[in-house]
Amino acid sequence: MGHMGAVPQGPQPLPGVAHVVAIGSGKGGVGKTTVAVNTAVALGKLGYRVGLLDADIYGPNVPTMLGATRQPNIIGENRIEPILSHGVKFISIGLISPGDKPMVMRGPMLHQIIRQFLQQVEWGELDFLIIDLPPGTGDVVISLVQTVPLTGAVVISTGSSVALQDARKALEMFHQVKVEVLGMIENMSQMTLPSGEVIDVFGAGGTERTAAQFGIDFLGAVDLNPAIREGGDSGMPITLAGPDSRLAGEFFAVARKVAEKAQQVAAKSEDIFEIR
Repeated sequence: MGHMGAVPQGPQPLPGVAHVVAIGSGKGGVGKTTVAVNTAVALGKLGYRVGLLDADIYGPNVPTMLGATRQPNIIGENRIEPILSHGVKFISIGLISPGDKPMVMRGPMLHQIIRQFLQQVEWGELDFLIIDLPPGTGDVVISLVQTVPLTGAVVISTGSSVALQDARKALEMFHQVKVEVLGMIENMSQMTLPSGEVIDVFGAGGTERTAAQFGIDFLGAVDLNPAIREGGDSGMPITLAGPDSRLAGEFFAVARKVAEKAQQVAAKSEDIFEIR
């Protein structure tokens, strides 16, 4: 250990936060935020204390999907109070810079915002802090891993070869920054018509095959359904319907798997520390 009063180097755990889980994808448009928001709400309904950090600085959609757009309060000197909606504490640049004006900024500013969102937000005691990453690979992920130890990451894809091509890049990126991938989720997997007929829109099953190829857990599939989009657009996530509703049930199954994997990985790394 260094001298007393030495500034700690490297990522520092957030006091009171048990697991930090990043949700990413290789490309935009695969419903990553939809999965992040519904997973967070589902975990809350399962009795966990949950926070959601919207790390998509250029296209922040979390406030819309959680139906809350008021500005957060500043507590004391420079602490930010997260907004509570549907049982989830969340923060987003969309709360601070609302409307259609884009955030135009360079890498260092991005890093600063991510650091503030992690360290200056009054998260309190959380079982899970879910981080909704921007599409692609890059700056934000590097800022994250430099600031806080991640329990692991979840990669979202549709079953289409194009999306999976990009998901593989995301897997490789997490591997490079030494973040364990907890598993993959297939979003917009297939579509069930009112008649009961099932339409395979994007190539259902592709994500599961990719996960198997990489020796990664498959955490489940969520169907493509207008009700899920309506829930997001109206700020009333489909998971508010509870685990017994068929559509929401898919998200609850995924959320349980995410929680289980995160707890396993965290327990495993604690064992390593005890051995040393």
